[in-house]
Amino acid sequence: MGSAKAPFLLVGGPTASGKSALALAIAEEFRGTVINADSMQIYRDLRVLTARPKGTEEARVPHRLYGVLDASEVCSAARWRALAEPEIDAAQAEGRLPILVGGTGLYFRALLQGLAPVPEIPVEVRQAARALYKEVGAADFHARLAELDPDAAERLASTDMQRMIRAYEVVVATGRSLLDWQRRGAEPAAHLAAAAVLLLPPREELYAAIDRRVEAMVAAGALEEVRRLIGQQLPPDVPALKAVGVPELARHLRGEVSLADAVAAAQQATRRYAKRQMTWLRHQLPPPDQLSTLRVDAQFSESLLPEIFSFIRHFLLTHPREAV
Repeated sequence: MGSAKAPFLLVGGPTASGKSALALAIAEEFRGTVINADSMQIYRDLRVLTARPKGTEEARVPHRLYGVLDASEVCSAARWRALAEPEIDAAQAEGRLPILVGGTGLYFRALLQGLAPVPEIPVEVRQAARALYKEVGAADFHARLAELDPDAAERLASTDMQRMIRAYEVVVATGRSLLDWQRRGAEPAAHLAAAAVLLLPPREELYAAIDRRVEAMVAAGALEEVRRLIGQQLPPDVPALKAVGVPELARHLRGEVSLADAVAAAQQATRRYAKRQMTWLRHQLPPPDQLSTLRVDAQFSESLLPEIFSFIRHFLLTHPREAV
């Protein structure tokens, strides 16, 4: 990345914590560009179900990497980083503060700490791995992975299709375990002067917000969005089909459950996802001596802005932006 020491900001939090609204407020106050770091908001097919910023919000400040990929595509952490770094550079070149907002911890890690230097896997190996999985099923595939890479098989459940296939294709293509490649160390990311603001609301408050949001999504057209998505007859392993809420609402569209039961299942799945996000954000980001971090144990509200703006101003005083 071009501006090695130009500052940028992470805004993290679980789904329904209000991080998108917070990022917008920060961008308006500090002349920022909001850059998506959510693995599902990157898909154009899922505006409602992923609670992407509305068009009116996107018009108030620059928003980047929202709805830029088709649902048929796979956006890995490496691909996201390759998309995000030019956007960070562009914002910095315009004298704007890059504000990366999302709840996908692996994306944050890819940017801050780099990625394991796994060689590119040949297309034919990737296709063969997926074909084998479809042919033999999850349990047999897991057993075959155990023969080639016992460490990976021990760490991965037989239900974790995507990670099993990834581990299998890496060991077949390279002769080395994915874990072995990861132990070799990550490719260093470009040094960035970074700070983070994390919204970590109390669980009961967050879960109530999640339940309300899922109901609002259904009222706003989430069912029709899922209907269009499954109507594309995409490969079953594409990430967009696994977005929280898609499998649950799809069951209703197939006539398997009532709408009320589908909504309840989507709410439960979203609560579980938010719990995993909270755990990651609390324990997996770099320590405070490496990443200046403000943790706010509350749902976003405008009353929090004075404290958050003060933190950001202090950060920018110690890491000034170049004049445009």
